[in-house]
Amino acid sequence: MALNSSLPYPNSPAAIPVLATLSSPFENPPPSQDGPNGSTRKPISLWPGMYQSPVTNALWEAGSKIFERFFLDPPKDAPPQSELLNKAPSQSRTSILYNFSTDYILREQYRDPWNEVRIGKLLEDLDALAGTISVKHCCDDDSTTRPLLLVTASVDKIVLKKPISVDIDLKIVGAVIWVGRSSIEIQLEVIQSATDESDIADSVALSANFIFVARDSKTGKAAPVNRLSPETQREILLFEEAEARNNLRKRKRGSGDRREFENGELNRVKILLAEGRIFCDMPALADRDSILLKDTRLENSLICQPQQRNIHGRIFGGFLMHRAFELAFSTAYAFAGLVPCFLEVDHVDFLKPVDVGDFLRFKSCVLYTEVQNPDQPLINIEVVAHVTRPELRSTEVSNTFYFTFTVRPEAKATKNGFRILNVVPATEEEARQIVERMDAQALLSTKGVISK
Repeated sequence: MALNSSLPYPNSPAAIPVLATLSSPFENPPPSQDGPNGSTRKPISLWPGMYQSPVTNALWEAGSKIFERFFLDPPKDAPPQSELLNKAPSQSRTSILYNFSTDYILREQYRDPWNEVRIGKLLEDLDALAGTISVKHCCDDDSTTRPLLLVTASVDKIVLKKPISVDIDLKIVGAVIWVGRSSIEIQLEVIQSATDESDIADSVALSANFIFVARDSKTGKAAPVNRLSPETQREILLFEEAEARNNLRKRKRGSGDRREFENGELNRVKILLAEGRIFCDMPALADRDSILLKDTRLENSLICQPQQRNIHGRIFGGFLMHRAFELAFSTAYAFAGLVPCFLEVDHVDFLKPVDVGDFLRFKSCVLYTEVQNPDQPLINIEVVAHVTRPELRSTEVSNTFYFTFTVRPEAKATKNGFRILNVVPATEEEARQIVERMDAQALLSTKGVISK
């Protein structure tokens, strides 16, 4: 049914005007007397691809002069940055404040059903802030050179240290802590304190490490980035720890994606498969406290829209993490039968860029569980994102996400005799996948202990 705005409605209220926008963010608007500079330039937060949340809007506005370089295409013959700069971590350090205690609308946008912050939305903001920090570090303040293409390569780890309330003000602080030739590591901390605690460490509710890589915007090849000069003892320590993590990543890449299994690992695969085969061959005799991995799977799909793109025209990495988290949470919920509680993003790999219009499928499963601590059983979830192209009859993995959940204590208390099921594989591929992930997680845990 078509609507005709010319039809008379004598009793209808006046129409609510929509904020006027420019047909293009690059056009020159007529001068206005409203602004202090007589300009009605569209706020950069409302440019195409910029709107994600009130927080990311604030980030784009804060760095609008820097970000304009990424929108306004330089001349085709613009040279790359000729001389690398030395920058201190303080030059990229950025913080953003959520005024939850006084801003009702902001508070309601971030509230989850349990009166805590929506982790999925927070993941979007973390990625946006990390991107802002990487741009600030790589900017050379020379408008005649072409800007770098900066993309999220991976998320090393995101750890929730305590619940995050939606009624108390929140601050995210981040800075570059390590730089390689073309890669950058950024550490972010979410800080929330109910009182004026003197110890900042006690106020850190969540910590995250993001890895960005730089590409030449013309050739697409790896491009060198500005050097980092840590100044304080803490900055030097963070740099050394990040250097050790980078060396570990290099060794893992050097060994190949599908490493050869040693005898001990093959035995673990066989043990896992033995239990899984009972489910397949004699299901009536299978362990009632176990479940096949394939029976924990969930899936959803979407078409990537223009509103979800980043400053480079690709799909915003934070949006992908948000969607993966929601599916992982649902998978843990359906598996446990009780409301889950998020603990960690163990690792995220951004393997291939996702473009506007892509048909994206998210597939999740419970890889394994850990029940050594009955008060906090662990549920390890894998989410894999596939870009599917029906016209070409092809599909390829674009992202992998690993999450860890437990069960909310108040929910567990309402169910007597609650137990987390053991997950077993039905195929050798699934068994190898479980063993590899267990080993990777054990390595990360050991590395974390050493760095402390």
